[in-house]
Amino acid sequence: MLKVAPHEEDVAALVLRLEDAEPAEILEWAVERYAPDAVLTCSFQHEGVVLAHMLQSIAPTTPVVFINTGYHFPETLAYRDRLVEHLGFNLVEIGPALGKDDVERTHGPELFRHDPDRCCEINKVEPLRRALRNVRAWINGRRRDQAATRNALPVVEELKNGIMKVNPLVRWRARDTYEYMQRHGLPLHPLFERGYASIGCAPCTRPVLAGEDERAGRWAGRNKVECGIHTAFNDPGRDI
Repeated sequence: MLKVAPHEEDVAALVLRLEDAEPAEILEWAVERYAPDAVLTCSFQHEGVVLAHMLQSIAPTTPVVFINTGYHFPETLAYRDRLVEHLGFNLVEIGPALGKDDVERTHGPELFRHDPDRCCEINKVEPLRRALRNVRAWINGRRRDQAATRNALPVVEELKNGIMKVNPLVRWRARDTYEYMQRHGLPLHPLFERGYASIGCAPCTRPVLAGEDERAGRWAGRNKVECGIHTAFNDPGRDI
């Protein structure tokens, strides 16, 4: 068992203490310290599925928050339903304040093409902002090797609003995630074998090509690498 004093508040000390810990140990620490005010966000990519599976034996009532943007691949929604039914995740589904039809009436039918940042703000960032109210720990599945923008991720980070963001898989590679799923008999996302290494909304995701990094298929051809949910809450001009 990982030994971290429950009153430990120094983030730099936590980063050092947790850096070499196994993901399950980091999860145990997070839920012991912050439950019931800890959540896992999961878009039903493999990293989120791995963490949700680990939580089943550590703290199975931990909410697994899924942002239903209205633009997910049908395969993602079917995969979500299959895992929730068979593994019993405590799924909490959230979505934008406006339905897809209202968003398209207000902003046009292809906001994701002419203003993808605004599309992500409406359909991902704003719903998550509401979901994180009263949350003390936000667990997520980012890894350092996914893209150059993530290669310096700490194990834990404190956001400006005081939420502790917990990144248990930062030291893992894609192979570690795959091997965990194979070891535990977890099904793979049906688009994975078709070359989709990182899967977001259908209009803004394509398979990756040989030699590209894992997230190259997201917003391909645009000067955009993040949807905003992992950047907006650290912006000094924003708050939850």
